[in-house]
Amino acid sequence: MRIGINCYPTFGGSGVVATELGLELAKRGHEIHFITYNQPVRLDLLSNKVHFHEVKVPEYPLFHYQPYELALSSKMVDMVKLHKIEILHVHYAIPHAYAAFMAKKMLEQEGIYIPVVTTLHGTDITLVGSHPYYKPAVSFSINMSDAVTSVSESLKEDTFRLFNIKKDINVITNFIDIEKYKHAFTDCQRGMMAPDNEKIITHISNLRPVKRILDVIKIFYKIQEKIPAKLMLIGEGPDKEAAENLCDELGITEKVVFFGKSNEIDKILCFSDLFLLPSETESFGLAALEAMASGVPVISSNTGGIPEVNVHGITGFLSDVGNVEEMSANAIHILSDSDRLKQFKQNAKERSYIFDIHKIVPQYEKLYKETLEKSLQLLS
Repeated sequence: MRIGINCYPTFGGSGVVATELGLELAKRGHEIHFITYNQPVRLDLLSNKVHFHEVKVPEYPLFHYQPYELALSSKMVDMVKLHKIEILHVHYAIPHAYAAFMAKKMLEQEGIYIPVVTTLHGTDITLVGSHPYYKPAVSFSINMSDAVTSVSESLKEDTFRLFNIKKDINVITNFIDIEKYKHAFTDCQRGMMAPDNEKIITHISNLRPVKRILDVIKIFYKIQEKIPAKLMLIGEGPDKEAAENLCDELGITEKVVFFGKSNEIDKILCFSDLFLLPSETESFGLAALEAMASGVPVISSNTGGIPEVNVHGITGFLSDVGNVEEMSANAIHILSDSDRLKQFKQNAKERSYIFDIHKIVPQYEKLYKETLEKSLQLLS
């Protein structure tokens, strides 16, 4: 198949998943065309099976906000015609599904019929999409898509609850490539981060308020009172300064390492003993899954799609949002016994296998084929 993929080309989860999906589809023999305003951050290999088409938005003084949706839909039309793309897969309802619908209608005027698959990732539904200004456009975009997927059962339920959706939504979860988590790092590399007697606690996010980074600091503070430990914070975002200030107030600055954006996440996770994810909401919890694939148990909130990834009492523990006391107690419970910690690590690793890319991508292939067949039936 010749597949057009549109996503946000950033470090965010949806962009990473869309890029990894395209690369894996290319390995399986499909021709992939990424259509977006920048080359996706994980797209480091272009080939005869993987192509990138930049969407350029010309600046006109007339526009206070430059019309990206118009430029995107026009680029989609051009690329479908030029490369004979058979199906468009867009990640995020707005503006991408909206632009794809416009492209589809423009192409129909020229006798070209192309189905659109829309994947919902989270904030396009629970945050941006549910705003009254955007809600009608989101509902329209989803209902006009030929097929719709969500990354968790929780997000599917939220979509039906928040919008008047008449389409079926297929749950196809996020995924990881398990092969990439078969590390071969040495113990001496671990020693560069912490002494043998210290446990390594990790958190990875964009440090936005929804990630509750201050709860991460508070949980770690209680852990280190009972168990020698270091906290590794990976990521950049608006709450970083507040987190640094809280570390100063609690007197634990020397025990917390702020990495910023790091290219050594796999190494840090490899040596981690526990992952903290006390988020306000998560549509899936991809960061938790990446930790589990490295054999790291997870202490998390029980919100959104996280319980579909982190199994309470098996791969870690779940608590109500903001319940720092319980999260801290559960963390100490895991870390205080070496045999118990070893079992939780093993459970986390085994749980991650069900989300392996080689099990999930065929679900997308099946959906593409079914969607194309339905479109052909409607035309005949």
